[in-house]
Amino acid sequence: MKFVLPGLLLAMLLGALDQTIMAPALPAVATALGGLGQMPAVITAYLVAATVVMPVYGKLGDRYGRKPMMQAAIVIFVTGAVLCALAGSMPQFVAFRALQGVGGGGLMIGAQAIIGELVSPRERGRYLGLIGAAYVVAAVGGPLLGGFIVDRFDWRWIFAVYPPLGLIALVLLTVTLRLPKPVSRAPIDVAGALTLAVAVVGVVLLGQTREPVFLAVALAGAVAWLVSARYAADPILPLRLFRDRAFAVPVTISMLVGFALFGTVTYLPAYLQIALRSTATQAGLLVTALMAGVLITTIVSGRLITRTGRYKPYPVAGTAVAALGLALLPFADGAAVFAAVMLLIGLGIGLVMQVMVLAAQNAVEYADLGTATSSVTFMRQIGASAGVALAGALITWRIAGDLPVAGPAGLPESVRAAFAEAVPPVLGGMAPLLAVAFVLALVLPARPLRTTAYVEERA
Repeated sequence: MKFVLPGLLLAMLLGALDQTIMAPALPAVATALGGLGQMPAVITAYLVAATVVMPVYGKLGDRYGRKPMMQAAIVIFVTGAVLCALAGSMPQFVAFRALQGVGGGGLMIGAQAIIGELVSPRERGRYLGLIGAAYVVAAVGGPLLGGFIVDRFDWRWIFAVYPPLGLIALVLLTVTLRLPKPVSRAPIDVAGALTLAVAVVGVVLLGQTREPVFLAVALAGAVAWLVSARYAADPILPLRLFRDRAFAVPVTISMLVGFALFGTVTYLPAYLQIALRSTATQAGLLVTALMAGVLITTIVSGRLITRTGRYKPYPVAGTAVAALGLALLPFADGAAVFAAVMLLIGLGIGLVMQVMVLAAQNAVEYADLGTATSSVTFMRQIGASAGVALAGALITWRIAGDLPVAGPAGLPESVRAAFAEAVPPVLGGMAPLLAVAFVLALVLPARPLRTTAYVEERA
């Protein structure tokens, strides 16, 4: 494992970094390619593509092996990056970002599934800190690196980061990774993949546009997927797995955490800048405080899980702490207090997110390892998209109109006052969702963690 781990962590870092490094570059991209009105499409294209392919990568990894799927994801991701750097128009750039998302979704799922295959659930806890560190580096370092490249060079140079790193990851995994070949050859559930994709597109576009028509699209896709999953020989997301509480509870908790967390952090920086007149730097420190809390408790809980073999106490405590932090948000006053509350929320989230992946992987057989891994991440992403959509809709409804396009300094006092009054109750309203997650954590079956890895069992 020690030889494979560097390649896996590098692949995870690539996927996570790509979601943050582009944020400061979007205005420069839109200015250069003449598409200011298409900036949201750049974000949506990557998000939709990455989310849609997550369960597909999970199932194909179970069917054909995780190594070739991981190699394919790296190649697709780097190819998309190179094409983005060469894009001559905004439509081209959006299309190439979608291609990059197809690779990025596979990077995130593949790396975690491979770790799940190589390391026993009992020993996996000590690797959670390294996984969390990759996300923290991406969350904190991505915007800083992106801003530096845009300020000193040109936005196209952002994509020059990916080919060398991708090549290193590809070579490392090709040389070091050895996994047994799966034996299942059941027919691919094409109908399930397509209907699930429709549902995902509806949810993500609802989160980006808040247009009611996409709610109908999401519901139609979900219903069609349920029907197809009922009759497919090997569904893309098997309904039988959800009959087991040891699997269904972690997946549901992940969705609730994604909903509450992203529904909160998406709008909190804007609230600080508009209502409390904080600087962009002060608002950005909130992300740093949140991720610092996540990293601390991810490392500590991971090591304790490996030492004791018990994992249930951590999501119970984590959901309670995170719910408390969200409940305190409406009463926080000032950037420093907000940072302290975000640290508290991060400490809670760090006890939950990666432990849910561990619990779901421990609950299934080898043939469903990739599906279980992708289900947790996939449902968290769906929850995040829905949370952003609902929080945005509630804030817009409470202020009775859209905010002006101008920056915070140009906003009239009436808008500042309306924003200051509208946002805190919406953010605080996310706390009950984590209270529900706390109740679910209480009923999570505490199954013994296996002490042998899947590769050892199959050998």
